Amino acid sequence: MAAETVVNHREKAYALLKTDADKILKLIKVQMDNLTMPQCPLYEEVLDTQMFGLSREIDFAVRLGLIEENNGKELLDTLERQLSTLHESSVKK
Repeated sequence: MAAETVVNHREKAYALLKTDADKILKLIKVQMDNLTMPQCPLYEEVLDTQMFGLSREIDFAVRLGLIEENNGKELLDTLERQLSTLHESSVKK
């Protein structure tokens, strides 16, 4: 039972981090579509702040043993690639 609980906590932790990463992607997409251009300092500040916050969440989850470090790094890398793709598509508009 204890091992099942640990697995359940790990799955929940990863799901919460993934949800936060998805929220960042949506926030940046809305910001790019409606508010600012990617070259705007406000855009960069929001992006940097959000990414820093997520990286701290991931670090905390890793230190608690809720997720593996490589899974956290993969989550950040995936989000960075998605944001890069989003940025490139907005620049081409």
